[in-house]
Amino acid sequence: MEVLMENLMGNVDWLEIGWASWDTLVMVGLSLLFSVLIGLPVGVLLFLFGKRQLLEQPVAYAVLSFVVNVLRSVPFIILLIVMIPFTVLLIGTSLGVAGAIPPLVAGGAPFFARLVETSLREVDRGIIEATQAMGANVRQIILGALLPEALPGIIAGITVTAITLVSYAAMSGVIGGGGLGDLAIRFGYQRFQTDVMVITVALLVIFVQVLQMVGDRLVLYFSRK
Repeated sequence: MEVLMENLMGNVDWLEIGWASWDTLVMVGLSLLFSVLIGLPVGVLLFLFGKRQLLEQPVAYAVLSFVVNVLRSVPFIILLIVMIPFTVLLIGTSLGVAGAIPPLVAGGAPFFARLVETSLREVDRGIIEATQAMGANVRQIILGALLPEALPGIIAGITVTAITLVSYAAMSGVIGGGGLGDLAIRFGYQRFQTDVMVITVALLVIFVQVLQMVGDRLVLYFSRK
């Protein structure tokens, strides 16, 4: 049995797999944090500037929506390459975990912003009107009514964004972004080490399953509030 396992997994360096897994978690965690910090206010603005909303601004909505759509429409592998000069200017390198964060955020933030806008649109308009009738201003309506009511949807959006960023983080290995994607390309693809490729894919599947399970439980918890 040991001989069989050695033949099947002979190329696997578990220490390197461990560090690559950690790098992937760091990339996903940091890019998710910045994607939420940027995407949440952008999503709220998209909602507020929309037709028949609290701060209806057709021009502002069109401009903001155009920028979001442009970033969402560019395939991530192209975005990685296009952003190399900006990433080098901002971080000092386009390689490794640090070099992967800016393109991950550029891909994740507009994606999350649209999910936030969609969640806010699903809030019952009667709640907004009732809050307005009590004399609440726009800030109070957003913080006291809109965001609390849309929280389960926003958490679901964070979960979807996190899972998307896992796949993006793996793709960043194409330009030396580090993590499991980089390991899979350097060893699994370029050196034809199938066992390494299988392990990296299995770990990515596990990451996605765990994220989805945690996200579903959080959505269920806040839906009961």
